Amino acid sequence: MIIGVPAEVKNHEYRVGLVPAGVRVLTGAGHTVLVQQGAGLGSGLTDAEYVAAGATLVADADAVWGEAGMICKVKEPVPQEYGRIQRGQTIYTYLHLAAEPELTQVLLEREATGVAYETIQMPDGTLPLLEPMSEVAGKMAAQACAQMLTKEAGGKGLLLGGVPGVGRGKVVIIGGGTVGYNAAKVAVGLGARVTILDINVRRLTWLEDVFLGKLDTMYSDTESVAELVSQADAVVGAVLVAGARAPTLVSREVVARMEPGSVIVDVAVDQGGCVETVRPTTHEQPTYVAEGVVHYCVSNMPGAVARTSTFALHNATRRYALALAELGAEQACRQDPVLKGGLNTWRGAVTHRAVAESLSLPFKPFG
Repeated sequence: MIIGVPAEVKNHEYRVGLVPAGVRVLTGAGHTVLVQQGAGLGSGLTDAEYVAAGATLVADADAVWGEAGMICKVKEPVPQEYGRIQRGQTIYTYLHLAAEPELTQVLLEREATGVAYETIQMPDGTLPLLEPMSEVAGKMAAQACAQMLTKEAGGKGLLLGGVPGVGRGKVVIIGGGTVGYNAAKVAVGLGARVTILDINVRRLTWLEDVFLGKLDTMYSDTESVAELVSQADAVVGAVLVAGARAPTLVSREVVARMEPGSVIVDVAVDQGGCVETVRPTTHEQPTYVAEGVVHYCVSNMPGAVARTSTFALHNATRRYALALAELGAEQACRQDPVLKGGLNTWRGAVTHRAVAESLSLPFKPFG
């Protein structure tokens, strides 16, 4: 198979879909890997390293997309890439189709096979290809809260950890999964008063044990979310329903009750966000103010720490990339039910139920 690795074009996205070690594995198995010149530079990977691993350098993105049977990316194709998607091509990347109706229609019209990192799911419910980026995004979310609370960034001028004799900042994290857990680790480490909300009581019990009482946990319902968010200095949205649009848990009315200069960081923005007032932002213009509250809603947060993120992501994605290349998407998904969970579009149909329901499109089971 010919595998293509184009340079990412999303705003300030510096990650890359394959590292040289992955290229070496694929070329060693007899496949051809086309890498766009400069694709890895943002992650500190030179063209020479790719060539040494067996890649063929290609001058432009059109050539990569035009010749490859499978595209390995990091982020979903953006509008300027839609015209490059080939009929029947396999696209292996984060897709987040529940929040991307236009991209979904393009994939269906081209009968492209969309294999989404974020819906590849283990039998125990874990998401192995989403988890490494959730770890990064969770830690970055707490750092963003601390930074955005400064007066210079438009916040209320609050030091998250406080100092003796002055109160600490209150951080509310909605969702106790990988993002929430990692956001809490950093926020607790900074000295903030942290509360995590979740609907999974067993998860809340685990969090209580892990943090040894250094944070509070609360069952998530309409009343508890409204009360805690309205009193928070910083809120982290860390809600995930695999493949589906994130549920709106914080209304505009609740946001309006927060103190001016408070901060919201919604990591779920790439799935639509769990706060009514959020909209996607970029690393170039990361924040805006709504209802007096600073919103940080960058949809590709881990791209800012590209070297860490690229290698962490590649450690998780490489085994499935090889399976797709060796067997083709159809056979690979038939043989591996975990990989099959990543299949979002196939032969002009939506093959992931949560995506179909989120977009009000017909659902057609694979096979």
